[in-house]
Amino acid sequence: MDLLSLRYFQAVARHQHISRAAEELRVAQPSVSRSIIRLESELGVPLFDRRGRRIRLNEHGAAFLRRVERTLAELDDARREMADAAGAGPGRVAIAAETLLQLAGVLAAFRAHRPGVSVRLFQAPVQSMRRHLRAAEVDFALASQPLAGPELRSVELAREEVLLAVPPGHRLAGRESVTVAELADEEFVSTRAGHWQRALLDRLFACEGIAPQVVCEGDEAAATPELIGAGLGIGLMPAVARRALGEGGQVAWLRLDAADCHRTLTLVWRHDAYLSPAAMEFRRLATERFIPDES
Repeated sequence: MDLLSLRYFQAVARHQHISRAAEELRVAQPSVSRSIIRLESELGVPLFDRRGRRIRLNEHGAAFLRRVERTLAELDDARREMADAAGAGPGRVAIAAETLLQLAGVLAAFRAHRPGVSVRLFQAPVQSMRRHLRAAEVDFALASQPLAGPELRSVELAREEVLLAVPPGHRLAGRESVTVAELADEEFVSTRAGHWQRALLDRLFACEGIAPQVVCEGDEAAATPELIGAGLGIGLMPAVARRALGEGGQVAWLRLDAADCHRTLTLVWRHDAYLSPAAMEFRRLATERFIPDES
């Protein structure tokens, strides 16, 4: 079992597809296929279930992947630590976030402090962030939803109220607050499942024993105010959006009379990960200066 075969396996497990893994690795597809077959033969168990040309990670593969990711993450951490010790360049910081716009302010401050550092950004739903962290693909995840576990550490960066936005002239415009039960028949503009706005919307309605009527959903949270203002529906937006858009604009704002109607932004990292001086500087600046945007 060699390091290259483990990296091939990790890529195939990530994509659940030989051709896509080969493209990522920039090698020929037959090389990847032969490597996986040799690895399975050496281990004595199949790692993937195969149906025609489709493959899916099975229970043995999932268990093996967890250990492979820890092993490769340790090796990557060791390589970065030795590179820093040798003074090989200014370093690298990699961050995953649901919405990359959230990072703009702190990244501007970071680049002013560390102008030569390479910064890599990944847009990822919260369910993918744990994998990115576990595989050492990122140093940090900026999460708008709970992301916890014994292998993770986090610091809260911001906590803000989430408001209800409605089109001007809507029956609720002019009200100061509204209950979730009063919104049972309303149509909502929201993000797809997996984003924090949709998770909060579903949770608030589930507490009332009802489901929201989502008529417009997507991945572009920044488009929400325009879609609401166009009359497509109503929606949840963080309080910072109200400050950014101002009063008397394209939407009217109400408070939701519901428990814990907030967005909490946390910076998350692996507790046993090597954090370079550049990464520790990013964490310090994020903790001191983070201001969420309107997303």
